[in-house]
Amino acid sequence: MLVDSHCHLDRLDLTAHDGSLDAALDAARARGVGHFLCIGVSADNASAVKSLTERYADVDCSIGVHPLDLEPTSQPALDWLLSELQHPHAVAIGETGLDYHYEPEAAELQQQSFRLHLEAARLTGKPVIVHTREARADTLALLREASLPQAGVLHCFTEDWEMARAALDLGFYISLSGIVTFRNADSLRDVARQVPADRLLVETDSPYLAPIPYRGKANLPQYVREVAEFLAQLRGVSFEQLAEQTTANFRSLFPLARVRG
Repeated sequence: MLVDSHCHLDRLDLTAHDGSLDAALDAARARGVGHFLCIGVSADNASAVKSLTERYADVDCSIGVHPLDLEPTSQPALDWLLSELQHPHAVAIGETGLDYHYEPEAAELQQQSFRLHLEAARLTGKPVIVHTREARADTLALLREASLPQAGVLHCFTEDWEMARAALDLGFYISLSGIVTFRNADSLRDVARQVPADRLLVETDSPYLAPIPYRGKANLPQYVREVAEFLAQLRGVSFEQLAEQTTANFRSLFPLARVRG
């Protein structure tokens, strides 16, 4: 069984499945995907991701505000975040973090929000899902500052081995998406070979970043199998072994998730 450890089910383009999320999830299940973590990115979509967990027993969610969804005049409030995280199927915090690629001018705002999410992680004990892009030093500095006792994950990892190793030293997991299959991703493949087996997750980040051979098309949760198959070959293990290991890792990182099988 596989787990799609990071997807945006409320944002899927479902034209390929006649507009049906049921059909999209069934297609993933038919390919061995047994669980889905639907990610919160804003106050506006918190109700949507929670609703999906109530509709589907194999979907859990996270709650948080993405660094590119921040509004200068309406920062997420800690009380709001803690309240939302009380939902029984909200198993993680985020996604949160830093993205200086698109909004370097918002670095201070992003850091404030990241600290707030890390404080919520400290108070609740729930793992934090971290988005980081072109912000290596500050991301690691804030994670070290928070010094959380529980693990978290750097999702859709695209950085170098030095950053991966630093995150691993802090107890974090590394999650890889379809980007690892891209032709220009040699350095990321070097990272993928080195991540310890018990710290590796797989994801789609759907509807974004479809793996080869679907690059350029809408990404779907079923394509997490392509990511896993590629990584298994890259790491020299069987697909079954990689699927079993990454599912076990997901259970360890997100102990509140309703993973069956």
